[in-house]
Amino acid sequence: MKKYTVIYRSVLMENLQYTANVAMGFVSYFVFIFIFIQLWNYIYDDPRQLIAGYTKEQMIWYVMITETLWFGTRAAAVSSQAATDIRGGNIAYQINKPYHYALYLLSRYTGEWSVRLPMYALLSAVIGFALVGGLPGFGLLTLLAVIPSVVMGITIHAVFKLSISFFSFWIEDSNPFQWLYDKLLLVVGTLFPIEIFPEALQPLFRLTPIYTVCYGPAKLIIDFSVEKWVEILIAQLLYLAAGCALMFFIYGKGVKRLYVNGG
Repeated sequence: MKKYTVIYRSVLMENLQYTANVAMGFVSYFVFIFIFIQLWNYIYDDPRQLIAGYTKEQMIWYVMITETLWFGTRAAAVSSQAATDIRGGNIAYQINKPYHYALYLLSRYTGEWSVRLPMYALLSAVIGFALVGGLPGFGLLTLLAVIPSVVMGITIHAVFKLSISFFSFWIEDSNPFQWLYDKLLLVVGTLFPIEIFPEALQPLFRLTPIYTVCYGPAKLIIDFSVEKWVEILIAQLLYLAAGCALMFFIYGKGVKRLYVNGG
């Protein structure tokens, strides 16, 4: 574990030196959020109106939180690195290092988003308070309780992205599968909460990574309850365990295939 901590710290310090590069992405984030704020302001013609149980402020903050997680973590970086290493043959050198390749990538990725996410969260808070107003019921205790859920959601997302990338051991390009996964996550759970979809589909969505990656943390922030907090944390622990098992299984099979084919 100490070696992965060292990797995390080195990447963290490296990214702290280039915070200006992170800030360059704020423009596209602001434009995206501004458009969605205007959209929901138009849909909610009555400020007291409820849509799928959400007030206008809750709906806008929900989108802002999920997009903060999307822009602030940049999970595509960790998956593209794995796919590039496998296709380019660099994986043959990486697997002989004194660490597990998948855990190495996760450690690096954690170091990266540990810098990006707080910056985007601060920007999101400024935009939200300026254009929408405060979020009723949200406080410091809620934030502290939600942090573990946010961290696990980000990690689960990275684990599944890596699992898809490891299919590059067998296929030349795993990007189509990444695209399908990302778009499903983006439309269901990121741009729109689960409750806005037909009731017949909602139980199905709750059994997918959508519930644990983006919907769960955002739901806890805008409408916190102890019961929902426990439910989401349990689901995240189960998904994290299942995702890690899948990731290590696919990676192990891929490395074995590499050895059989002579590297």
